[in-house]
Amino acid sequence: MAQGPDALTSGMTPTAIFDTLDIQHPNADTELHYRNAFELLIATILSAQSTDARVNLTTPALFERYPTPAALAAATPEELEPQIKATGFYRVKAKNIQGAAAAIVALHGGQVPADMDALVALPGVGRKTANVVLGHALGVPGWPVDRHVLRVAERIGFIHTDDAVMAERQLCALLPPARWTRASDTLILHGRRICKPKPLCDSCHIRTGCAYFAALGAKAVRPKKK
Repeated sequence: MAQGPDALTSGMTPTAIFDTLDIQHPNADTELHYRNAFELLIATILSAQSTDARVNLTTPALFERYPTPAALAAATPEELEPQIKATGFYRVKAKNIQGAAAAIVALHGGQVPADMDALVALPGVGRKTANVVLGHALGVPGWPVDRHVLRVAERIGFIHTDDAVMAERQLCALLPPARWTRASDTLILHGRRICKPKPLCDSCHIRTGCAYFAALGAKAVRPKKK
């Protein structure tokens, strides 16, 4: 008989927990739509303080008009602002995506660099965005850390910090590099669907391996007295 989720996580090993998250969130991946590294980079910049769904509604027309870094680099922020307004903070984002495209053309021959230091030097690109692009579009292992990753990893007991860089370092130590990107995706989806700010512990397959559930979460699924 196959082991259930609770049996898999009862040993509290990181590998078992991520194996179970893979089962609960099969085929986890970024929810941003893209066809190449350039499109994913721009979409991820636009996703800051927005939703992936909103970005996915915005980018098809944007990429039809500006299909390459050179085309986007030639645009002005004033031209870009109306096209990305729905994603929020559109003035800053317009400057960032135009600046990033211009830097890719000027410094990297029109190709998105497969290097963390080069990526974070681009306007609007931090380690999270760089890791998203590296891991999903360029084949370079990375562990994107966003608010969902911080919340879920802290609740499980994997990290005890709200510093994204330190959290990234601690999480990367748990698994081999080949699993980093997928592991981040499963934590993000788990945070969006299950381990929300008000967690749905009764729907969580890793609760027996979770420090939060051990301390407090059991109350969330304890039957109420009649």
